[in-house]
Amino acid sequence: MDQAQGSHQDAQSAPVCYRHPGRETGVRCTRCERPICPECMVSASVGFQCPECVRGAVGTGHAPTASRPRTIAGGTVTADPRLLTKILVGLNLAVFLLVQIRPSVLSDLVLIGGWPPAPWGPTEGVAEGEWYRLVTSMFTHEAIWHIGFNMLSLWWLGGPLEAALGRARYLALYLISGLAGSALAYLLTPPTTATLGASGAIFGLFGATAVLMRRLNYDMRPVIALLVINLIFTFNPGFNISWQAHIGGLVGGLVIGYAMVHAPRERRALVQYGVCALMLAVVVGVTLLRTAQLS
Repeated sequence: MDQAQGSHQDAQSAPVCYRHPGRETGVRCTRCERPICPECMVSASVGFQCPECVRGAVGTGHAPTASRPRTIAGGTVTADPRLLTKILVGLNLAVFLLVQIRPSVLSDLVLIGGWPPAPWGPTEGVAEGEWYRLVTSMFTHEAIWHIGFNMLSLWWLGGPLEAALGRARYLALYLISGLAGSALAYLLTPPTTATLGASGAIFGLFGATAVLMRRLNYDMRPVIALLVINLIFTFNPGFNISWQAHIGGLVGGLVIGYAMVHAPRERRALVQYGVCALMLAVVVGVTLLRTAQLS
């Protein structure tokens, strides 16, 4: 009796990904029928395939015009789905080490003003034509807890997103979300307050992850709970966090993420990169508006 009940329960339980045994999934490879999780799903002309079947198909010498499996967003499949995430983590760590060795470089990297912030430091920045700060501030951290939290979040969120979107789309998501955070911080932060950190880009990854999980009909409660916790910290005045960068990055990630995973197949690239271009235009417009106000 107990054995029969146990067998029935096992039959009812969801299968687990063959590459990630801890992840339950209801999707199987259309070629080999092995269970695959979202990180391992490669979008094919019909359904999804696993990375091994994709590599096998590519290595069999199919003609270039043959339909090749792609990620859910239309990106190409790569041998290392976390390569860009590793590079981004390394770049952030390299800038952090540079700041520790030469603290004076902070004045040239932060978004607004110098370091330390005015009135103790100079008030240079984007308003004086230094637009590069919109980018450099995304990779600059001062405190170990700040870069530690951001890099852990980048690793946890970035890897699955890079695998799901493909490298080019993932890089566009990260950079434009970060720029959206920088632009909103520039618009709403007092001109004497210096801001820095990759938090805008990280919140963009949060937004895109929520969109992707919704697209795959996954349980949204974990990512929503984590996002709510982060927003509570964001708006806590005791932490002195730039909520403007967080909200700007989150909105950018939601918009770009939605375009990436919901674009119609026949106009996929046009819609995806068109939305990215539109978000960049908004960033430029906001930056010009704020510069005009400060001038």
